[in-house]
Amino acid sequence: MIARLNRLLPGAIAAVLLGCSPPARQANPPGPQRPVVLTTFTVLADMARQVAGDRLEVRSITRPGAEIHGYEPTPSDLDSAQGASLIIENGFGLERWAERFVAASGQAPRLTLTEGMQPVLIEGDAYAGKPNPHAWMSPRRAEQYVDRLVTAFTQLDPAGAEIYAANGAAYKQQLQALDAEFRSALASVPPQQRMLVTCEGSMSYLARDYGLAEAYLWPVNAESQITPRRMARLIDTVKQRRVPAVFCESTVSDEAQREVARATGARFGGTLYVDSLSGPDGPAPDLLALQRHNLNLIMQGLAAQEATP
Repeated sequence: MIARLNRLLPGAIAAVLLGCSPPARQANPPGPQRPVVLTTFTVLADMARQVAGDRLEVRSITRPGAEIHGYEPTPSDLDSAQGASLIIENGFGLERWAERFVAASGQAPRLTLTEGMQPVLIEGDAYAGKPNPHAWMSPRRAEQYVDRLVTAFTQLDPAGAEIYAANGAAYKQQLQALDAEFRSALASVPPQQRMLVTCEGSMSYLARDYGLAEAYLWPVNAESQITPRRMARLIDTVKQRRVPAVFCESTVSDEAQREVARATGARFGGTLYVDSLSGPDGPAPDLLALQRHNLNLIMQGLAAQEATP
């Protein structure tokens, strides 16, 4: 068993991954029951399933649509932690409530996917200087998540090492293709329109990767009070930059952002998915679909004619 997965580094596994062949996802470990892996939210559960294939039973503690920053675990949630072989969290201060699951699980090993990663720091406002937690929104950062998952699952289930390595390599290729799609599409947005305006500051990693400026109503959903100062500041920014469209995330109300649109002449460009997947029939049933949905909305909004002053 593993002692402390947070200290494991993915370098050796990552060196092997690039040469692996497509994964075989059908094999199960011997015995009647697969190890149970709990993740703190649905996006991480999807990533874990891509790597685990059928060898592990991956469950998300929170459900699709849940607001994860200030989530309040229920008694049934805590019961689900009993017998877990591994608990996976994002880190960077996102899920402080996860401590209760570690205690309820009987001290199951815990994997923090951003361990050792250099964060993008929040600038200004109440959370200034703290890590922005949304690193999975960068396809390139998501590859680092995959490396850590491969390492952790191999430690948990050594017999499945080849399957985890192959699944991880295949998933990283899909993330690299996604990165290329973002880079190609966003390069066509006129420089003066390259600002992404959202409710939460959830796009910092993605914006940095693809040369976008960023503005938002609040830095993280844990600090989501709409103050007159925040509203006025964003309205001024949208007007000054002639931003053609503004957006909001799926786990919070978009009412305030629609008011920003009305006050500035910008369009409300739609609902982005960040902290949670949609249901299976929605636009974001997995991380890759989530990102492509967001990219389509961003392109429709930012590549449109500039907002009128």
